[in-house]
Amino acid sequence: MKRIPTVKIALVLFVLGLSFAFMAHGNKHDDTTHSHHGHDHHSLSDHPHPHEPLVANANANMDRAKLVTGQGDFIFSWDKGLTSAFPDGALEFESGMHGGFNEDPETGIVYTGIPGYGLCSISPDLKTWTKIGTDERLKDNIHGIVFFVHKGKKQLAVAQEGKRVLVLNLDGTIVSDILKPRGNEFDFVPANDFFASKGSNFGVTDVTYLDGVIYATHGYSKGDFVLTIEEVQGSWTWGKLAWGGKGKAPGQFQTAHGIYAHEGHLLVANRAAGQVVKFRKDGAFIETFDNIPEGSLVCNVSYKSEHFFFNALRAIGDQKSAPIYAHTGEKLVSTIVPGELEIPVLTNIHHVWPHYVKAADGSKQLYLLVHGWNKGKFAVLKLEG
Repeated sequence: MKRIPTVKIALVLFVLGLSFAFMAHGNKHDDTTHSHHGHDHHSLSDHPHPHEPLVANANANMDRAKLVTGQGDFIFSWDKGLTSAFPDGALEFESGMHGGFNEDPETGIVYTGIPGYGLCSISPDLKTWTKIGTDERLKDNIHGIVFFVHKGKKQLAVAQEGKRVLVLNLDGTIVSDILKPRGNEFDFVPANDFFASKGSNFGVTDVTYLDGVIYATHGYSKGDFVLTIEEVQGSWTWGKLAWGGKGKAPGQFQTAHGIYAHEGHLLVANRAAGQVVKFRKDGAFIETFDNIPEGSLVCNVSYKSEHFFFNALRAIGDQKSAPIYAHTGEKLVSTIVPGELEIPVLTNIHHVWPHYVKAADGSKQLYLLVHGWNKGKFAVLKLEG
């Protein structure tokens, strides 16, 4: 009988010990949860009644888990919502996309082409696509495009590789259909000799506009030139100016692919050479951009936010896709690799276009519109921060 109080005391001490142990474990769990605020290792299924701070932590962790790519001031994520604005009726043609973008700086409307589907405008907020025009020629591949204002009228020109250059009004009505040169149009003997030769082709790749003249790159060809198109009494036809030719000398090309007018000069993406080359509008060579990574097959050039944006055609080294570069004209400031964002299909890139979406309060959000190549794919990247 005397042992009973001792046993009771032992049981009481045992129960108290278990209670303290559970309390200590609970405190340790709470401390762990808070000390790992940035690295939550606990799933919500462990807590059938999660409280608000835990939900907030989970949401914050989801935000931090967003995939991004780039460096410095140019870090981008994949905007799936704006990407999905691509028209349902064009989805069957998306894999054949092989063109580019251009926009009306006054309205913010973006223009592009989808082979088999047609010429399209994209609303300034990037949410609505509209097909333009009914002419069957607009369903041919639009390899390059430019918006311009000529004699007070807004127009478009498109390069349709292997076929023609079209000049058209914004409603899709065609003004001029410029076909392959015959070989007597230019004040440049190499261009005339090439187009007069039996084996010549029409490898036009892109167009731009500067001071009343349309400039066209002709890089998918042994006749690797920049050509000009001028307007006479409302009709557009080949001009006299041409330059270039296949080669490595300054002013020559190794696939003159994209062309872009900027501040009174012309920038040509010299693809196989991995260069962006600057010219005067009369064709005089000025310089080549520095600090472009070796092996970059530069396809096109664009400009926004005091920076040039241009892309390589395919990945370099162990990159997950072709890169996009943000460049000051003197140095590279960011390498953006869309493959790091796990965008389906997008590996090679044909063209990138920077675009601002303006909010009601006047603020601006920068996006990159991307045309894939070889399997196609349209995607929109959003600047973070």
